[in-house]
Amino acid sequence: MAQQYNIKDVKKHESAHDRKVKELEEEISTTKYNKKTQSHIGLVKAKLAKLKEEYQRKASAKGGGQGFSVRRAGDATVIIVGFPSVGKSTLLNSLTNANSPVAAYAFTTLTCIPGLLEYNHAQIQILDVPGIVEGAATGRGRGKEVLACAQSADLVLIVVDVFSPDHLEVVKREIYETGLRLNQKLPQVRIAKKLRGGIDLGLTVKLTKITEETIKNILKEFRLENSSIVIREDITDDQLIDVIEGNKKYVPGIIALNKIDMVDDGELARVKEIVEPDICISAEKKLNMEELKSLIFKKLEFIRIYTKEAGKKADMTEPLIMRKGNTLKDVCMKLHKDFASKFRFARVWGKSIRFEGMPIRRLEHVLEDKDVVEIHVS
Repeated sequence: MAQQYNIKDVKKHESAHDRKVKELEEEISTTKYNKKTQSHIGLVKAKLAKLKEEYQRKASAKGGGQGFSVRRAGDATVIIVGFPSVGKSTLLNSLTNANSPVAAYAFTTLTCIPGLLEYNHAQIQILDVPGIVEGAATGRGRGKEVLACAQSADLVLIVVDVFSPDHLEVVKREIYETGLRLNQKLPQVRIAKKLRGGIDLGLTVKLTKITEETIKNILKEFRLENSSIVIREDITDDQLIDVIEGNKKYVPGIIALNKIDMVDDGELARVKEIVEPDICISAEKKLNMEELKSLIFKKLEFIRIYTKEAGKKADMTEPLIMRKGNTLKDVCMKLHKDFASKFRFARVWGKSIRFEGMPIRRLEHVLEDKDVVEIHVS
């Protein structure tokens, strides 16, 4: 009896949560947005974000939303996301050496299947996961596992069926709800708590998307009524909430419109206006696969770093594949786990320094594409 009571109690709690979420979402959608209501809408959004974050935290504590167990491999990880039967498994097989089950009906893929794409010296892990449906972020289907898996990816590849362009907005919404921000950068906002003194607001830009009143109301809702905030770009209320929560992941994304070989040019043009894809493909016919590989490489912002030993020529045939913004420390860690702790200095040739062969003693030195690095350790 005790077990039955617990289950009912959980369901009751979940339904109460769902009702409150729907109430707040309805209030946002039905309130006309203007200068007078902007502050109120921002406050409601803050309440909604807090409610969802609290629920997700409790669900995680109970073991919910665990991703598929896949060991990361290669220089980066890409996850293929989309509705069932959009051609994700076929695309994985076309891009990599994987052998993902393919069939002409939904939910063929029941687990996470990895493949490895080798391109321009980079090794890119591609993951094929079960299709997601509306409500995935709240657990419908295997949505939580899929979207939790996406949290560990370096790029999200959304596949849209040319016959179902309306699915795109659903997929994007589910991805957003799970805390992923595609093709966005972390807003330039700094917030620091204070013991007293209210809210100090510093602006280096003119705000057009949010008012100072809205900012202060949102901060107070998150118990930051005593804080200093510096805003260096024109942000929205949603972006401010993201910064406060601090649990969002910013990753690049690609929208691929699939099965384009199955429609005529007129229909394709119509669907492209709806979807606005980054690339049009046919996974089955392997159409535009090389272009997709190139786009993945570009979106991941890889840079090539060449290494050399003292007194020898650099090895210009096999570069280390790093990411834009990587430092000497990142290179050391990739070469050998002890190099960072034993680092003395490095000589660098390339765009990141002023003089060729310049000795650099800071592990934080940011490297550029095609830099040559000679590391000296103790």
